[in-house]
Amino acid sequence: MREIAEIEQALRRAAPHRLVGVVEDALREHGVLRVELRMADYGLRTLQLVGHVPGADPSVPIHDSPQGRAFGAQEPYVARESGALRLHLPVTVRGDRLGVLTAELPPRADVGQLLPGIDQLCEALGHEILVAERDTDLYVLARRATRLTLAAEMQWQLLPGRSCTRPEFALAAHLEPAYAIFGDNYDWSVSDGRLTLTVTNGMGEGIEAALLTNLAINALRNARRAGLPLADQAALADQAVYAQYRGESFVSVLLLCFDLTTGEVEAVDAGSPRLWRQRGQVVESVGFEAQLPLGMFEDTVYVPERFSVRPGDRLLFGSDGVYAAVSPAGESYGDRALARALRGTRLLPPTHVPQAVLRELAVHHGGSPLEDDALVVCLDWNGTASTVAV
Repeated sequence: MREIAEIEQALRRAAPHRLVGVVEDALREHGVLRVELRMADYGLRTLQLVGHVPGADPSVPIHDSPQGRAFGAQEPYVARESGALRLHLPVTVRGDRLGVLTAELPPRADVGQLLPGIDQLCEALGHEILVAERDTDLYVLARRATRLTLAAEMQWQLLPGRSCTRPEFALAAHLEPAYAIFGDNYDWSVSDGRLTLTVTNGMGEGIEAALLTNLAINALRNARRAGLPLADQAALADQAVYAQYRGESFVSVLLLCFDLTTGEVEAVDAGSPRLWRQRGQVVESVGFEAQLPLGMFEDTVYVPERFSVRPGDRLLFGSDGVYAAVSPAGESYGDRALARALRGTRLLPPTHVPQAVLRELAVHHGGSPLEDDALVVCLDWNGTASTVAV
């Protein structure tokens, strides 16, 4: 295969909407007949075709398709379909699963010889897609199976991604209903040996909830990027929300800062998002001293608390749309059913857990639509080599 570095340069020079064409041109030199790229939709239910490819389905399901097998397993999958040989490869950037690249090959092609080069090419393509999204709507449009509400559009633009993987941890999140979310949100940042994670629940519905959450998230980011301690980040965001709404609207948020070396965690609980920890087969709620939501009163003082995580721990964060959802018999999901769902998904990777928990939530709720939007964040803590040794 042509030198990967040369193809990467071609991708960087290409117009943002021409990335798939550059990949296809490079692979045709090695006998590939055609290429298609599919992006995972916001609901993580389908893989949506990017651009127009003659004869290709515009949408295929993630859970029942060859492309979906590559996406779910995060491994290449070779399939013979209608006499054609197709190689499906995940397109993923730092653990964030973007979609799947499919290369159609001659029936007798040597897949083993091509695979390492195409795999590297998928990684390069993923990075360039994230850059290209600043200048084109092509890839963003491909992610939606139906139209987003304006509130959902605003919320999705806030998010850092759907998953993130580092040696010390693996992190994933999902929001439902994906195309009509209101005030639930999450944010994370990794720098200087720390992971900062926030789980947010803005009050209200529609545009008002989205505007409120946007203000709180950006205030928290502004404080974090100024280098302020966690409690001061909460205080600054509290002031920003109160100045705008004068206590009539407020935001519930759980802020956490993980030391990537030691596993020590600093936390500020300012409202309703909650945390569960699974250690071995034991699932327990991690309780904090409840403090006032952001913007409820002027000049609120926030006090951080501390706990620690160990290698092998799984943490699950849920908004009130998750733990407070009730069954037809009146039992809240967070009472017992959520713990059962966590145990039942123990062997799944973090990228699969939020959706699995939300599916269990739908069953618990009796299959009827939820009254509130729901957010689940899953974090697997691996620790460093030193903490594992301990």
